[in-house]
Amino acid sequence: MSDFQPKIVAFFCNWCTYTAADLAGTARMRYAPNVRAIRLMCSGRVDPQFVFEALRQGADGVLIGGCHPGDCHYQEGNYKTLRRFVMLKKLLTELGVEGERVRLEWIAASEGDKVQRICNEMTAALRRLGPSTIRETAPTVKEQPVPVFTAS
Repeated sequence: MSDFQPKIVAFFCNWCTYTAADLAGTARMRYAPNVRAIRLMCSGRVDPQFVFEALRQGADGVLIGGCHPGDCHYQEGNYKTLRRFVMLKKLLTELGVEGERVRLEWIAASEGDKVQRICNEMTAALRRLGPSTIRETAPTVKEQPVPVFTAS
């Protein structure tokens, strides 16, 4: 298990967390290369389906990063994120997914060091948990043909 390198999908807010990750990179802060960041305009745009799909397609963990409460560029996007996250964690727990596989963090644009710390912490936690089994048990969705109706 020591060779296991977890795959982490990160959904980062453009205005704060993604900017902080960029700051960490330009400041040459070293952190685990396991995180693949996806930039969204707001953490409030993270749909729980994105998290499920990331896990189903092979991610071992998902990190959601947004602006601190009260600092959202879109006023209340991070409050929406928090409400969804609480519901998402409950649902994942009921499905048997370890809570450490999904994480929400508030990271301001100036907190590159926090991005470094969070990425390292999450990578270490996922190494302890081991690979996710969700991709092995999740059924694949097969598209059904769309019926075509013609006027007669």
